[in-house]
Amino acid sequence: MKRKKPTQFDVAHLAGVSQTTVSLVLNNPETPSVPQETRDKVQAAIRSLSYLPNNAARVLRTLKTNTLATIIPDITNPYYPTFVRGIQDTAERNGFDLVVYNTDGELEREKRSLLSIRRNQVDGVIAALFHLSAVDLAGLEIPAVNFQLKPVEPTPIDVIYIDNVGAARSIVSYLIERGFDCIGLIAEVEDTPPWHSRILGYKQALAEHHIPLQENLIRLGKHNEAVGYQGMKELLKLSPRPRAVFAANDLMAMDAMIAVREAGLRIPADMAIVGFDDIPAAKMVNPPLTTVNQFQDQIGRRATETLLERINGSAPQEMRAIEMPYQLIIRQSA
Repeated sequence: MKRKKPTQFDVAHLAGVSQTTVSLVLNNPETPSVPQETRDKVQAAIRSLSYLPNNAARVLRTLKTNTLATIIPDITNPYYPTFVRGIQDTAERNGFDLVVYNTDGELEREKRSLLSIRRNQVDGVIAALFHLSAVDLAGLEIPAVNFQLKPVEPTPIDVIYIDNVGAARSIVSYLIERGFDCIGLIAEVEDTPPWHSRILGYKQALAEHHIPLQENLIRLGKHNEAVGYQGMKELLKLSPRPRAVFAANDLMAMDAMIAVREAGLRIPADMAIVGFDDIPAAKMVNPPLTTVNQFQDQIGRRATETLLERINGSAPQEMRAIEMPYQLIIRQSA
C-alpha cells in the first residue's frame, strides 16, 4: 500500500505543539516568537517524519513561490556559470530557489523564456538578453533586473551593467601604449550586444591615439560559430598583417590562439592577443591571456540583492542603474 505522506498535523502531534507553531517555524526558522527549544522539537519531528511542506498550498496562501528565474544567452560560455553562481548563492541565503533559462542568444527562445516565467509565477527575474529589452521584462509585472549595456535613458526596471565601451577602450589603449599601431578586432555581428559596445570602444581607442581605422582589420561572425578561429585565419592572410588582436571575449581569443599556432607563429612575439571576460580558463592557457575581468560573481550577487530589495519592498521607488567595476588583467599573451 502507498504510504500516507506526513502532514503539518503529524509534525505538530509528534513535537507536542500546535500547527500554528509548526507553520511559524517552517515559514521563518529564526522567528523570535518561538523559543529555541520548541523550534528544535519541531525540526526534530520534521526530520523524523521526513516531512516536506506542500509548496502549492503555500503559494496559494502567500501568493509567493520563493523562486527566482534567470535568463542567460549561452550556458556553454564559461562566463555565465560564474554569473549564475553569484545569483544562486545569494538566492539560497535568502530562502529562494532558482530556475535558469538558456536562450542560445535567439529571439524566439527569449520570448519563450518570458512566457514560461509568466506561466510559472516566479517572484522575480534577472535577465541577460540579446534581443528583448527592459520594456519586455517590465511587461511581466514582477520585480526584474536587466543585466544590459549602459543605459542612455531611464528604464522601467532596475538595471545592472559594466561600461563595455570604456573597458574595451582600456584594453585596446593598453595595446597601443605597448607600441602596437596595427590592431585587429574579432567580434560577433555588430547588432548583437554587448559586441556593439566593445567594437565602439575599439574604435574610440584608435581615434584617441590618432590611429586611422582600417575596416579590413575588423572580422565579425555569427554567434555559436568559430568566430575567433576563422577571424584570426583571415587576419593572418593580410599583408601587412596586424601584430596584435583584440577579441571581444575570451573564447574567441583562445580560438584565435589556435589559428596563430597553426600558422607557426608565436604569442606574443609574433602576435599579441587580448580578450574580454576573464573566464577561469584565461589564466590557464599558454600563454595566459591578457583580458578584462568583469567580476561576474559580484554582478550576479549584486543583481540578486537588487531584485530581493524590490521584492521585499525596501528598494527606492525610482528604478536604479547600477554600474559594476571592471579590471584590466595583464598576463603574458600581450
